[in-house]
Amino acid sequence: MQEPFDIQIGDIDYAIFPEGNDTYVIYKNGKEYAHIQKDTDLQWLRLDLETAIPVFETDEEINSIGREIMAYVPEDNEEEDEDLD
Repeated sequence: MQEPFDIQIGDIDYAIFPEGNDTYVIYKNGKEYAHIQKDTDLQWLRLDLETAIPVFETDEEINSIGREIMAYVPEDNEEEDEDLD
């Protein structure tokens, strides 16, 4: 499974925690903010925090976070791998 990572949109910091099955827990400025799920590459759904049922409303912030998740490329951990040798 993918490791957690950080993204920044404008001046807002988000921590992304992959949950599997294209579902992510999002922390905004250090506080739990949303659970989201990929619908399509351009459309992401916010999940209700209590029921985990998708909320079918267009949310541009959630879609922006989703686009950044899709664009994220993990950093190369060659230095860490070398330390293990």
